[in-house]
Order: sequence, then structure tokens, then C-alpha cells
Amino acid sequence: MNKKVCSFPILFALLTLLIGTCAVVFPASAQAAPTSTGSITVSGTVARSYDAYQIFSANVVDGDSDAKIATDLAWASDAVRDAALPVLHSAGMPNSQTTAQEAAEWLNTDSHLTSALSAQLARSLQSSGAELAALNAGTAAELPCGYWLIVADDDAIAQGEAGTAPIMALVGGSAVTVKPKAATPKVAKHVLEDSTAAWQKAADATVADDLYWRLSATVPAGLTAYDTYAVRFVDTMSAGLDPSKVAASMRVYVAAGADGGFDAVQTGKDGRADTEPAKGWTDITAQCATKVAVDGTFTVRTGDLIAALGGADAFTAGARVVAVYNAPLNSACNHGIAKGNPNEVYLRYPRSPFADQFSDAGFTRTPSDDACAYTWDLALTKRGSDGDKPLAGAVLSIADDRGRTLAADGTWDAEGKATVTTGEDGRVTVSGVDSGKLEVRELKAPKGYTAFEGTCCVTVKAEGLDVDQVAAAKPKVTVSAESPLRVDAADAGKGLVELSVLNTPSNEVSRGFMPSTGDRTLVLVTALAVIGVVAIVVALVIKRGGGRHDK
Repeated sequence: MNKKVCSFPILFALLTLLIGTCAVVFPASAQAAPTSTGSITVSGTVARSYDAYQIFSANVVDGDSDAKIATDLAWASDAVRDAALPVLHSAGMPNSQTTAQEAAEWLNTDSHLTSALSAQLARSLQSSGAELAALNAGTAAELPCGYWLIVADDDAIAQGEAGTAPIMALVGGSAVTVKPKAATPKVAKHVLEDSTAAWQKAADATVADDLYWRLSATVPAGLTAYDTYAVRFVDTMSAGLDPSKVAASMRVYVAAGADGGFDAVQTGKDGRADTEPAKGWTDITAQCATKVAVDGTFTVRTGDLIAALGGADAFTAGARVVAVYNAPLNSACNHGIAKGNPNEVYLRYPRSPFADQFSDAGFTRTPSDDACAYTWDLALTKRGSDGDKPLAGAVLSIADDRGRTLAADGTWDAEGKATVTTGEDGRVTVSGVDSGKLEVRELKAPKGYTAFEGTCCVTVKAEGLDVDQVAAAKPKVTVSAESPLRVDAADAGKGLVELSVLNTPSNEVSRGFMPSTGDRTLVLVTALAVIGVVAIVVALVIKRGGGRHDK
């Protein structure tokens, strides 16, 4: 038996408490003679090693129906007695009761040994200097007979592992195997797709437009013995996402129960998430802290979830935590489907009911989860229909489905008054745009050419973004254009679609199509045909190849 004083938090795993057998104190004449030691094995994968504190020594033999009979109970040591009695008296055991037999009988009466009381006993033993025995997971160990409190070593808790209350085990007679039960939180990340108003693993958006992300954590039912419980979201954004709005936009919500979904707020097809919590959710933003680093990594630490839910009884049924924030795509973002703009999160949660929740050492973490945002480019080149040569000097109005028009500097004018003019290469690039419809009007044609009348549309449709995992996303983008627009080419990786806007030479209209008879009906029909009122739809499909996006 090794003696040591625990200076670090310890983790308990929930198991059926065996202290009830201590009430059987009558000797059994037909039973085998008691032995001085017994074998115990801790199975499972909660931790690699455990500390075991003996509470009571006893003579232990096997009874009928796999029961054990314990007699001659005594405190394991004065240190254990001095650590345990104040806890038991504070919990309601009469002050006049001080012997091991009296303590064991009181614990067995009316199920006094709750997980909370077990945790209090463990805390007191941890600081008492009482002797402990070290156990290795999966390996049988011989211990003196009696009641033992089995405690997982916090330093042996790995990523994605956790537990709850202490294990009380009766050692002696036949070999004993106990299996700690682990209950670990989970985390997920989604992004709001404006076209469906749905939270998805992938979405597309226009650069600089509000883009909402949702972090969701599930705290499982059965986490007992905690006085407080807080979690931390740790979020890592790619370089293509703008962190400047994160802190100001962050809202955090909690709801009781591990089931029921994560619709903490309503969403709209304007691409925005409301701030008012939905029924059953509580806004706890004021109790949370958000810290954003220079590199865009940020943490969101909740307040005490037990207090937020109204007490331990509600908390043991589980909880859901949702954090919603705004992080638009920026000018450095990846365009197209080759890489996308991933956003990753993991959750830090307390190792045990005894963890120091103001220290990183008191937390472990979940595996990561991610979501991804995409954006597209459209390049329009003004060309003459007489040879496809690029044309400079065309003044175009290009409007998105929010009524904004493209400005010369690449931004979008909310008033819808901005225009763009083609240069010597005849080219105008619409960079970093959401899927949807763009309307193109020609306000002024190049010299010697006739402007088309009315509005022609380019429609970008993105499919395959609503998936369970980002790795499974294979976005397919369909582009259709109305005459006189023409789809020429596309680069799937870069997300670049090349289109031409065709102009008819002015003299071609007067010489080649205007009849000499002056028939007004024929003139009208001919003119309408020239300007392309009858739409010609050209479809171009861009399909992503298999595999995960490159982060």
C-alpha cells in the first residue's frame, strides 16, 4: 500500500453503490472462513489508474445469491474516521453515533449514501492524508477485506473520458470486478445557410456579409456529485473568416435535458439569427466570457450550468448549451470547393466533480467538430457578337438578390445605385458571392454597339451543402444564364465561372435586320429577337470530387 497525499483533483465514476451490504452483519455458520484479503479489478476505459481508500475493515465471506456478508466492521484508520465523521454528521447522522458499525448502518438506512455524499467523503479523504492503494485498470489487485472507495486518478483521464460519482466496493470472498460508467459531453458546429434558413455543416455566402455559426454542446444525463459545472468552447477559425464581430455578437443559451435539439433561436432567410431565446431556452450570455485571440481563435466559457438550470436535480437530467456568433468571410477567404473556409471547435469540460474549474488542468476535452463556408466568383466579359472581341466602355448594373448593386471597388451598394464599367479587357469580376440570382442591365453600350434592353439573369444554385459531416460534402454548383449572357467555362477548384455578355454592332441592326418595307410589326419582332427577349438558358455543372477539404 502506497501512502501519498493527493494534490490534484480526482475523478469518480458512477456505479451501483455496494455499501448496502454492510447491513448484513450476522455471521454465517455455513459459510467459508473469512480471509484477510480479497481481489478487485477495475475494468472499463474511464482511466488508466485509480486510488482506493479503505473506509471500513471487515471480515467478508460469500453469502447466497452472490451476496457478501461483512462482520466485525471497524474504521480503517483514525485518519479515515476523523475525515468521515464530520461529513456524516453534517449529512444527518446523529452526533452520538461514532462507531464504524453505526456509520455503516446509518449509510444503509433510507439510502443515505447518495452520490453527493460520496463525493463529500472523497473530498475529505483526499485532504486527510489517509493511506491509499494504487490500482491499475484491468489488473487484479489484492486489498485488505472491507469497504473501499475507488477513485479514478485525474492525471489518468484521457481526451473524451469522464465519470461521475465514487465507487463503493466491498472487497473479500470471491473476486470483485467493478466497471466505472463514463458520461462525456459532445460538441458540434453548424453554419447558417440563408437560402434554407437552416443550420448546416456547410453553407455559402457573400464576402463581408453576416455569417452566423452555431456551437452546440450536449451535457449527458447522470453527471452527479458536481457542485458547479462549466464548459468552454474553443473555436479555431480559418484565415478566411473575420473574427472582428465575434465578441459583440456572441449569445449563449442553455436548456434542460440532453434531448430536444438545438434550436435555441429562430432563423430567417435573410441570413440572420435572432437573439431572443426560443421556448425552453435561457439566455446566459451575461454569465459567460468570450475571449478572442489575435489569430482568430477564441474561447467561450459558460457560467455555472447547475445554477443556470435551477439546481443539481435538473442538471443530472442533462443539458444543452448553444453559442451563436457572427463571423463573415473576409477578403483572404478561399474561393470555390477545393479548400473552402473551415471553422473548427472542441469542448473543454471538467475532469471530475473535484476539478479546479478555474484552471486548465481541471479540464479535459472532446474531439473536434467543424463546419465550412464557401463562396464563388463570376467573371463577365463584354464581347461583340461579331467575333467575340472584348469591348471596353460598357456600363453595367449588376444586382444581387438583396437589391444591392456591384461597385467598381468590388463592394455592394445597398442603395442599388452603383455601376461598373468594363476596361480594355472587357472584364468585370463579381468576386466572392453567395449562390442565388444576379440581375444584369446594360446602361451604356460600347461605341458602335447597341445595348441590350431590360434585365438578363445569372442564377447560381449550390447543392450538396446539407450533409452530416463536412468531409462528406461534395458541392455541386449549377449556373444558368439568360441571353445575351453566355456561360463559357468554369474552374471547380477556384469556383470561377466565366461568362460573356454579347453586344450586337449598331450597323448590323440597321443593315442586316431592318426591312425596307417599313412593316412596323416585322420591325418589332425583329428588334425583340435581336435584344434577346426570348431567354436562352445555358447550364454549367461544377461538381466537387471526393475527399475532405484541405484545411
